[in-house]
Amino acid sequence: MAANVLTTNTPIKTPNPKNHSNSSARRVAPPSNTTNADSSSSSATDLKSRFEAYNRLQAAAFAFGEKLPIPEIVAIGGQSDGKSSLLEALLGFRFNVREVEMGTRRPLVLQMVHDPSSLEPRCRFQDEDSEEYGGSVVSGTAIADLIRSRTEAHLRKMNAAVSSKPIVMRAEYAHCPNLTIIDTPGFVLKAKKGEPENTPDEILSMVKALASPPHRLLLFLQQSSVEWCSSLWLDSIREIDPTFKRTIIVVSKFDNRLKEFNESWEVDRYLSASGYLGDNIHPFFVALPKDRGTVTNEEFRRQISQVDIDILHHLRQNVKGGFNEEKFEPFIGFGSLRKFLECELQKRYKEAAPATLALLEQRCSEVSSELGRIEYKLQATSDISHLRKSAMLHTASICTHVGALIDGAADPAPEQWGKSSVEEQQESGFGSWPGVNTAVKPPNCNLRLYGGAAFERVMHEFRCATYSIECPPVSREKVANILLAHAGRGGGGGVVEAAAEIARAAARAWFAPILDTACERLAFVLRCLFELAAERNRNHDSDYWKKNGDMDGYIGFHAALRRSYHSFVNDLSKHCKQLVRHHLDSVTSPYSQVCYEPDFMGGIRSGSSPYSTSNQLQSISYFLDLSDPGGVQEEMDQENVPPKNLQNKTPGKKMESMEALKESQMTIPETPSPDLPIDAAVLGVRKKENGNCLDVGGRKRQARTVNTGRNSDAIRNQNSGLLFVDIAKSGSSYIDICSLAAQHFARIREVLIERSVSSALNSGFLTPCRERLIVALGLELFAVTDEKFMDMFVAPSAIDVLQSERLSLQKREKILRTCLNEFKNIARAL
Repeated sequence: MAANVLTTNTPIKTPNPKNHSNSSARRVAPPSNTTNADSSSSSATDLKSRFEAYNRLQAAAFAFGEKLPIPEIVAIGGQSDGKSSLLEALLGFRFNVREVEMGTRRPLVLQMVHDPSSLEPRCRFQDEDSEEYGGSVVSGTAIADLIRSRTEAHLRKMNAAVSSKPIVMRAEYAHCPNLTIIDTPGFVLKAKKGEPENTPDEILSMVKALASPPHRLLLFLQQSSVEWCSSLWLDSIREIDPTFKRTIIVVSKFDNRLKEFNESWEVDRYLSASGYLGDNIHPFFVALPKDRGTVTNEEFRRQISQVDIDILHHLRQNVKGGFNEEKFEPFIGFGSLRKFLECELQKRYKEAAPATLALLEQRCSEVSSELGRIEYKLQATSDISHLRKSAMLHTASICTHVGALIDGAADPAPEQWGKSSVEEQQESGFGSWPGVNTAVKPPNCNLRLYGGAAFERVMHEFRCATYSIECPPVSREKVANILLAHAGRGGGGGVVEAAAEIARAAARAWFAPILDTACERLAFVLRCLFELAAERNRNHDSDYWKKNGDMDGYIGFHAALRRSYHSFVNDLSKHCKQLVRHHLDSVTSPYSQVCYEPDFMGGIRSGSSPYSTSNQLQSISYFLDLSDPGGVQEEMDQENVPPKNLQNKTPGKKMESMEALKESQMTIPETPSPDLPIDAAVLGVRKKENGNCLDVGGRKRQARTVNTGRNSDAIRNQNSGLLFVDIAKSGSSYIDICSLAAQHFARIREVLIERSVSSALNSGFLTPCRERLIVALGLELFAVTDEKFMDMFVAPSAIDVLQSERLSLQKREKILRTCLNEFKNIARAL
């Protein structure tokens, strides 16, 4: 027998066969007096009332997904261990259940109700997703067909081979006990043809889930031909119920084993199952009719009783010495199992009634509160002023949480809601930085961040990307076109002007797409804050907020709020793109003095950049690396590091570039000597005694512009000497210009990124989110007419959802109230 009976807190004494016979005799004997008859009738009425109450509560629990600790029996076993035949025997009639293999796809909840007035079985099925039952079904074939059709339809809908959603059947019959059993899919070792390979694992997991709740009894069936030491599923039962405290073990097809017993000790050793189940565990031994022919229900029940009589007769007459009837007879035969199951379930119903009553009162209160909240919302849809107030409060709360996330809030959990750099790149649609061939991995790239932290990480990644770009190589033809054109216009600074023009063009071409990408990445970080703000709003709501500002059911409003927020962020992105493009145009303008500032030109003469020291702290982004040093990033690529010391210069400039700078500081002589070669006439100059050569050159160009006559002609002839320089052969001139252009490019990048763009992006994105977000959303959502405002709330989707939820809660409250009243009456009777 099940250990749950013999080891429960209320011990049950092993029945004595003599006492059992006397008890049976007393039940069938005529009552000795009216008082005993009334007491027996009252007790039977109480049992039936209790059973009916639990049946209705069980139906409601399955329909509405309520998790109530209702005492239930779960039948478990292999696919051919006789569960289906046992269920038919308990019902008292056959309905070809084995033909539809109902236990292999969906659980079947059999609610058996003993009704003396029902001479023919009345079976009804609970509607899917409802507590209501359909019309009566009598024919056994109709029952089987309905089980099959429901199973196939549900599995097609779920696109699965098995499902844990049960089919609930209520059977009212004069020859069935008051009993409820959940029949589960049978264990299998291998999936059938056409089924997924993991079907056996799914069945095992589903059965464990159904059998795990402690309020459920386990009815485990195993064929008598299987030895305990080689049982396939006994270990699975031990995983669910290690001590068999709530397990009833049934050995099915016991008649197949009888021929092996010759002496009493053999029978007693087998019936005791000693050494495998424990001394206090007594299985039931059951056999059922093998004839599957068409017989009447009465003949079927007679055959069941006859099998029990034949087994006992065989053990008494055909086994030498018989068997220990006092110890084992109460556990042999289907009749003994049926009586035990019915009595045990009723006992547990009685024990669980007080706890069930308390839980019902709690659930009724909770459902009533939920229903009141829905009614309040539906009533509020007709009160425009209340809706405006609630919507404004909700919007203000969302904006407040957005600001908190930007300022560094760390809830909800970043591990769940944050994103790494790679996830941000993939989800934003911008997987890489334009023009950057190397992987840009800023500090903390693998950490899951959001809000202000994620914004700063993107900013640092943007800096690393820009400093990874070198001034692109320039062809000699391009240099010649630019240099000779500048020389043709006159003036002594042709080389510097040409290099500056090359640097400006490269900066416009390479930095423009990177700036656009930075704006898109930053906008994506801000767009993600809406979901986080909504989550914070749900978690941080007070009771007052839930009552007065709860907007959960208004789908149209939430869609409009989300759309307005995203539109606000997209507008910020467009504005920031225009702003940083303006900064790029300014710093790359021919009128910009970035390349001609005195300290920069002084750095060219001395061969070092003064900005590498004076602006070192400004040019380096202070971004702590909090990543795991064990494997995230051992050493960053030097190209991904902002300028430090000499790093603001384009990599690759060697000592020859320093020499080239010295040549670039020379000026063209006033009167070139005709005896000198053409390149010496152009590039061989005398150094100025003091001051910046470019400044002197500039002053001379200004003086020359007012001269006329021969002086002007002489100047044009003098500067026209550049037209005859062979750039293709003059290697030093080409190298000078490329080297100087690289320095100009680095200077433009430094000024653009450190002085202009960083502050522009921060003020363009973060400041409006902190200061103007609530105003912008309020104007778009609430500065409208009442008719347009109500479009967000009277939309069919919003109202239909609330009405559907109200209807479901009303049904749930009604059935729970009915069950509560019934259990109150049961409690009084107890």
